[in-house]
Amino acid sequence: MKPFVHLNSAMTVDGKIATENSSMKISGKKDAIRVHQLRKKYDGIMVGINTVIVDNPKLTIHKIPSKIEENPVRIIIDSNARTPLNSKVLNNNAKTIIVVSNNAPQDKIEQLEKHCEIIKTGKNRVDLKDAMEKLYNKGIKSILLEGGSTLNFSMFQEQLIDKLTICIGSEILGGKKSKTLVDGIGFQKDNCINLKLESINKIDEDVLLEYSVVY
Repeated sequence: MKPFVHLNSAMTVDGKIATENSSMKISGKKDAIRVHQLRKKYDGIMVGINTVIVDNPKLTIHKIPSKIEENPVRIIIDSNARTPLNSKVLNNNAKTIIVVSNNAPQDKIEQLEKHCEIIKTGKNRVDLKDAMEKLYNKGIKSILLEGGSTLNFSMFQEQLIDKLTICIGSEILGGKKSKTLVDGIGFQKDNCINLKLESINKIDEDVLLEYSVVY
């Protein structure tokens, strides 16, 4: 058993979600409100370690009225336990689970355990399928994935994503080193991930696409 996983992201018209070294605001205010409304609906919210290091996000509900107990559990995929101890995801505004590999440095794990719960799985890299099963067994039945391009690829590769929503902002970034929605080694042309378009909506000057994922 695994949680229902919904990948939500924003990208430019040319498919970029960030520059090479930093995040960027792509969609408008109405979409930001939509995202925080989504966060209220899910048991957990998940990102990868690169997002934590580059963006230092709160991963809480703060753009709409909300009680602290409505915040989803924050889940960080961090194979080598690199999460900085001053990260916002380690504050007291929500529970945090960091998923590490079994070869993560023990001293770093012990430091992080003072601030959050640790799940170990996989030898050198987090075993995402096993991680999803462990999270499900902890009562996390649904996850909003706000991952970066590397984690997004790995989750698709393991066929763990069930739903995808993309807000396309009315801008072009360009740059061959800019981050796309899904990076990694990519798929072969005959085994791409297939999507079923469920809806199209206009939000201000942006376009929201909703898909189910077909494996």
